[in-house]
Amino acid sequence: MAPKHSEFIPLKIAVLTVSDSRTAADDSSGDYLVSALTEAGHQLADRALCPDNLFRIRARVSDWIADEGVQVVLVNGGTGFNEQNRVPEAVGVLFERTVQGFGEMFRQLSFAEIKGSAMQSRALAGLANRTLVCCLPGSTGACQLGWEQLIRDQLDARTRPCNFVSHL
Repeated sequence: MAPKHSEFIPLKIAVLTVSDSRTAADDSSGDYLVSALTEAGHQLADRALCPDNLFRIRARVSDWIADEGVQVVLVNGGTGFNEQNRVPEAVGVLFERTVQGFGEMFRQLSFAEIKGSAMQSRALAGLANRTLVCCLPGSTGACQLGWEQLIRDQLDARTRPCNFVSHL
């Protein structure tokens, strides 16, 4: 069980959008995540856009994991079930511990909206070097679902019975 905190602890969060077609001007999912995390009281540590290239994704996320100024990495895009989507292969090998329930719960919540297509989601999360990495699909709706239903409360030290803040 997490230590009991009575006040909010702002975290430093990096946002990575993985896409071969998005630009900074039309990155609505990245924009949503930045807005949501700052509205929740957290700080944007860094933001980047990266093509769906296994090694570039792995390098960018690895840099943030090694950076003591980043406690959480939110990745959006690149988690689908087609050949171009490489986020799970790029990022999963970096985890010291996988948060098994993250992908399971994301697919369960997605099922209500997209039915059986939810099984093709490869959303995942894990801990590496005291950094939480959460990987979501690239649609703004999926990012909203993941943030509001799974991530936001787990980044709040006041959430009971447990949260991720004490692990970061």
